[in-house]
Order: sequence, then C-alpha cells, then structure tokens
Amino acid sequence: MLVSNNSCVPPKYFILNGIPGLERVHVWISLPFCTMYIISLLGNLGLVYLIHHEESLHHPMYFFLAMLSLVDLFTCTTTLPNALCIFWFNLKEINFNACLVQMFFVHGFTGVESGVLMLMALDRYVAICYPLRYATILTNPIIAKAGLVTFLRGALLMIPFPFLVKRLPFCQSNIISHTYCDHMSVVKLSCASIKVNVIYGLVVALLIGVFDISCISVSYTMILRAVVSLSSADARQKAFSTCTAHISAIIVTYVPALFTLFTHRFGGHSIPSSLHIIVANLYLLLPPTLNPIVYGIKTKQIRDNVIKLLQGEKGASTQDK
Repeated sequence: MLVSNNSCVPPKYFILNGIPGLERVHVWISLPFCTMYIISLLGNLGLVYLIHHEESLHHPMYFFLAMLSLVDLFTCTTTLPNALCIFWFNLKEINFNACLVQMFFVHGFTGVESGVLMLMALDRYVAICYPLRYATILTNPIIAKAGLVTFLRGALLMIPFPFLVKRLPFCQSNIISHTYCDHMSVVKLSCASIKVNVIYGLVVALLIGVFDISCISVSYTMILRAVVSLSSADARQKAFSTCTAHISAIIVTYVPALFTLFTHRFGGHSIPSSLHIIVANLYLLLPPTLNPIVYGIKTKQIRDNVIKLLQGEKGASTQDK
C-alpha cells in the first residue's frame, strides 16, 4: 500500500516529447516555427508601436487591434521558446508546477484572444450600423472596461484548470506527447477518472468559444443587413473592406482552434498524433504571424502610416549624412 501511494504522488517533472514520430526532422520543423515566431514578434511589436505613436490611429478599432497584438505576443511567447528548446537542444523536462503555469497562460491568453475578436466584431457593428454615434458609444473608458472584463473572464475561467490537474494522481507515464502543456494532453496521463476535467473544459469552451462565436455571428448578420441596404455600390464596398481583415483574423484563429478541440475529444484515434500536435502549434502561431500582415495589407490607414514612418526615418537618415 505504501508503494502504491508513493507511486501516485504528482511527478516532479514531465517530459515534453515534441512531435512523436518526427524526431528526426525536429530541426527542420523548427525552421518555419522560428521564422513565424520572429515575424510575429516584429509584426505585433511594430503594430503596437505604430498605434501608440500615430495619433491618427487613436480610434477604437486600432485600440482593439493593439489589444489583439499584445495578446498574440504573449500567446506565442508562452509556448514557442520552449518548443524550440525541445527541437534544438533536446531539453524536454519541465517542472510539474511550471507545466501547470504554462497550461494556465496558454488557455488564458487564447480565451482572451477570442474575447478581443468578439469586441472587434462589436466595434465593426457599431461603426457600420451606428456611424454617427460611434465616437460616443465607444469611448476610451468603455474600451478600457471592455478590455479589462475580457482579460478577467479569460483569467478567472482558467484558474480552476491547474487545481483540477493537481488533484489527479499520476501513477504511470510522465511523458507528454506535445511541445507544450495542454490541459487534455496532461490529464490523459492520469490513472484516475478525468470526467470532471473534461466536463469543465467543455463548460469553458461553451462560455468562451460558443458565446464569442455567437456574438460575432450576430454582429456580422446585422452588418450584412445594414451593408446590403446601402444604395451606393461604393459605400457597400467600403463597408465590406473595413471588415475583411477582421474576418481573416477570425478564420485564422477559430479554424485551427476548433480542429484541436474536436480532435482532442472526439477524433483522437483516427487522426495521427503528429498532425494534431502540428495543428495545435499552428493554432498558437498562425494568428500572431498573419494578423499584422493581413491588417497591414488590408487597412489603408495602417499601410499609409507605415509608409509615412519609413519615409520619415529615411529622410532623417539622409539629413544625418
């Protein structure tokens, strides 16, 4: 009995196994991952700096975009450096408590990102359906409160996850077939029932994912109705163009997220684990990488201010010479 009890205490550390079956090409896999991470750092930091620096971008849409960029930065930084250490240096050990902390931040930031995308959809709804009241509805205090509530929702709903994992006994393997500590990947190692963890995970998915997607869908339904009713073709095109970047961000974020969620719970045996892990990493990497690029290309104000900033720096360097 003593041996059994000792064998079920929480492990001191887990082994993050990277992408099982593809160990020989870990270095090659790391190259696009590292490139995407560098692009996401430069793109999102540049976007936040631009929005802070240019007064012409001090509007609700760009404040929400700055929030999204900051969340994207934290999300990919929570996992990518650790994954690169696995790929490059074979550093696979992670302390048990550090694993729980990483789990909290990964799920917390993804929850906040979903909330920010919802706020951006509501912003577009107000801008297109109530253009004359836009500035009075979305004031700076309202934007700050909305951002704070979104952050608190993501944090508070994720706090139970580490405690639900910590109560579980781990009597067998401590090897996680993943590049980071995902909730379901960790609890599947437990030798006890994980029913409570699964149920709470689904509740959180409903409270965040389903709620946010529903709000986004309703917002864009109202936007579509308002745009279709416009008499001018140019006005319709202009209204649609303000939404294309946000729609792209929604697709890039939610498609890999839904794939990861459903394969974890319903399709884990029919889909190769290596594909699941790659998609789970892309779910955290694609939005931070593509969002700055999409917004830079699709949003005229951002594009113009980037050109203006570059021309200003070029002019300053020419004068110095």
